[in-house]
Amino acid sequence: MDEQAFLYLLKQYEQTMYRMAFAYLKNEHDAIEAVQEATYRSLKKKHTLKESAYFGTWLVRILLNVCHDMRNKSMRFHLQEDIEIEENVHTHDRFEMTDIITKLPKEQQELIFLKYFHDYRNQDIAAIQNIPEGTVKSRLHSALKKLRLYFQEKGEL
Repeated sequence: MDEQAFLYLLKQYEQTMYRMAFAYLKNEHDAIEAVQEATYRSLKKKHTLKESAYFGTWLVRILLNVCHDMRNKSMRFHLQEDIEIEENVHTHDRFEMTDIITKLPKEQQELIFLKYFHDYRNQDIAAIQNIPEGTVKSRLHSALKKLRLYFQEKGEL
């Protein structure tokens, strides 16, 4: 892939990358920094992209790695602040749902986040997380089972 095409694709994914970084880091400055770092890393590692059809997945994986690095450095990352739930959900319900999701293990939180808040397919999540698709399905199933159990205990299901 030539540099012009690469830069064009980067520009196409810029807003998506920003939204994803902001959702993870919940800070405009950190999100912009993450997008810049991901852009730099992708330019530096563009030779590792084997199939241009997977550019988006490859770029998201880089961005997630940058976000993880930033989170680990700052120790300010709390997934409960990251998840944006639809606007029609009342604020109280939004905080309660976010609080419930943060009780899940981190890998399940990330899967819920990617699947239900960013509408990624299981196949794409598997590529992003570098795990088999079956593992994505089983972890999602387990996470949803835990959430269902919680709501049953509260009498809301």
